[in-house]
This record gives sequence, structure tokens and C-alpha cells, in this order.
Amino acid sequence: MRKLFSNGLAVFAGVVSIPAGTHADSAKPATAEHRNEPAKDPAKDPAKDPRLAFLRTFFQRGDCPAAKLSPIFLEAADMYALDWRLLPSLSFVETSGGKAARNNNLFGWDSGRAAFSSAAAGIRAVASSLAHSALYRDKNVDGILKTYNGSAGYARKVKDVMRRIAPAVD
Repeated sequence: MRKLFSNGLAVFAGVVSIPAGTHADSAKPATAEHRNEPAKDPAKDPAKDPRLAFLRTFFQRGDCPAAKLSPIFLEAADMYALDWRLLPSLSFVETSGGKAARNNNLFGWDSGRAAFSSAAAGIRAVASSLAHSALYRDKNVDGILKTYNGSAGYARKVKDVMRRIAPAVD
């Protein structure tokens, strides 16, 4: 009951604090352009993306919680120009596709110490780091994997998972 009251009070307080001169259109959410995000192509239906079926099938076979995040993996890979199979493969190798993830950290990022506000936020943050961090940027998959975890056999293990998700498409 206390939670309902506090939520109602917050909504009421938010309504009361809207300036009188605010126009209804100004309350609309910012467009992708205003948030510095790429605009979505309306002709491209994410539900019809064949990669989505590959990812969901792969994760569902392993009964991985990450299956529900398949669209986020694709979105992040496309946004940061990464191989679309890399992030899901890292999550599978590091946390069994989310089974062993703690603090929404599907990737064992920062030796497992990193915490993210959500699994989706973690996917986007790691993708951004792999694309923009001085440690990873301008590297191919082999270079990224060597930096990510230089132990013997790690790159081979991740690339094996990538092939299990789907064969490479050149």
C-alpha cells in the first residue's frame, strides 16, 4: 500500500510541476536524431531479420536466459559495426548465455566485477567499449578476442560458438 501511495504521489507531483506554458508536443520523447542514435529504417523489420532466428534458436537450445535479449544483441552489433555473433558468443562462453551472470553482467566484464542497470544496458556498454575503447577499436575479431582474454584457447572457444550460432557470411 505504501508503494502505491508513493508512486501515486510521484505521479501527482510530476503533473503539478509541469510549467503552464508547456506545449503538448514538447513533452513527446526525443527522436533518434535528437538522441544521437541512428534512425531506424522503417522498411527493415527486425522481426524478419534471419539473424534473430539463429540467435533465438541457439540460446533456446541451451535454455539460456539471453534468448529474450536476442534483438538487443543484434541492435548493439549493428550500431557498433561488430560481427553480430560476437557478443552472444562472449556471453555464452563467459556466463552460459546469462545463466551464471551476476549484476546484469553477461560477459564477465571487468573480471566479473562490472555491474549494469540491466542486461540490455550491459550489452550496449560492452559493445560500445569493443568498438570505441583504445584497447579494442580498429581490431578484427581475433584482435578483440586476444585483448578480451589472452589465455590459450579462448579465441578458438569463442569462434567455435560463433560458428555454432551461424556460419560466417562474407
